[in-house]
Amino acid sequence: MNPGSGAFPKKFRLLRQVEFRLVYEEGQRRSASVCTVFFRPNGRAETRLGVTVSARLGGAVLRNRIKRRVREIFRLNRWMLAEGWDIVVNPRKKAATIAYPVLKEQLLRLFPRQAPSASSRGYPTR
Repeated sequence: MNPGSGAFPKKFRLLRQVEFRLVYEEGQRRSASVCTVFFRPNGRAETRLGVTVSARLGGAVLRNRIKRRVREIFRLNRWMLAEGWDIVVNPRKKAATIAYPVLKEQLLRLFPRQAPSASSRGYPTR
């Protein structure tokens, strides 16, 4: 799949609640003014993304806008991210209104830069 492809197939998404829970419970966390990012080795060849936006941030229109912006940044920059991670992004309200280039820069800075070490790939699954 080329970097500019419009696709965001399921193999690049976290879909099940248990996958999100494992990232929250066993992963690492990094924060910035626009979001908090949790990440955990997944033992796969690809990095997968999940986005959770609290209802406290606003109505469905605002929450969906935030999710679209985060997914688009991931989709367009997936080729330069380290492989082998499950990533969950918890955006803050500011992520809906901040300039797109600033959001992109802050998000990419929070994502893991290197593939997980060999010792962390052998994690137990539930």
